[in-house]
Amino acid sequence: MVRRFFAGRCRVVAATRHRPLPGDGERGGNPVELAVALPAVLVMVFASIQVAVVFVARSTALNAAQSGVNAERLYEAPAGAGADRAAEFLAAAGDWLVDWDTPGPSCATTATDVTCTVSGKALSVVPGVSFSVEQTAHGTVERWTER
Repeated sequence: MVRRFFAGRCRVVAATRHRPLPGDGERGGNPVELAVALPAVLVMVFASIQVAVVFVARSTALNAAQSGVNAERLYEAPAGAGADRAAEFLAAAGDWLVDWDTPGPSCATTATDVTCTVSGKALSVVPGVSFSVEQTAHGTVERWTER
């Protein structure tokens, strides 16, 4: 009886034992594949973050230029009001746009139009890479006209 019990149990163990399958000789291949693919994945992640940062910097520069136009186009606005307002906006906006203060925002006013330009560089996520950003906004000067 004992012998039958062990004989049956040996058959069960033999049936559940791992049988060699095709590709079993390639054990340990996953870490190698990961080591090869990971740099490409990291480059794509950092590139996508850098593209997003450039778009945020462009948006920040455009909003600063529009803010400058809105300040400069007011009726009898003082000279330099637009550049000052754009600089205030950029100072409060954070570091998405860097080196904007080197030339500073500039606004050109004619009798009928105002144009403000803001330029700088986008914040760099990848060392050694910089993207120049320049945005311009345009508006009409408020003035009294005859009918």
